[in-house]
Amino acid sequence: MRIAIFGGTFNPVHSAHLAIARAAADQCALDRVLFIPAGNPPHKETNTPYEHRFRMVELACAADPCFVASRLEEGTAKSYSIHTIEKMQAQDPSSELFFLIGSDAFEELQSWYRWGDVVRAVQFIVVARPGHAIAAIPDARVHRLELPESPVSSSEIRRACASGKRHAELPAQVYDYIDRHGLYK
Repeated sequence: MRIAIFGGTFNPVHSAHLAIARAAADQCALDRVLFIPAGNPPHKETNTPYEHRFRMVELACAADPCFVASRLEEGTAKSYSIHTIEKMQAQDPSSELFFLIGSDAFEELQSWYRWGDVVRAVQFIVVARPGHAIAAIPDARVHRLELPESPVSSSEIRRACASGKRHAELPAQVYDYIDRHGLYK
């Protein structure tokens, strides 16, 4: 099985995330894309509780049978990518693992905890981002994913939700969840 790990805070998950995952699945013949909300990301803070972010991802993934919401990073421990990869390898040692990442984050890969182990364990699907070349990282196996530029940002979506508006790039079921639980107010 060909599985992509797609991690992030997903605060909230939006249509650009879904479009990236669908393009990666199509281009790399993936059987599954795991959307993995970070429990406690080392490089980013989120004020939205994990359970809400997971539930929004679960709702967004429901429309595509290839997409799966995963709790692999649930908990209070720091969410290091290598730990997530090792959990995946333990669950399904025969799967071919991919790591879906933006070129901006990929540029910083060599600053990650155990980055060399990450490079050896997965193939990267790198989404080109404006102003960020796809870095040449020793021994990294890279599949380049070119998509039309998307101006969507989670912070912009949170601002819209705070004022009671549904942002056009927010799936309806995710907005309903946000509204029902009073998130971002």
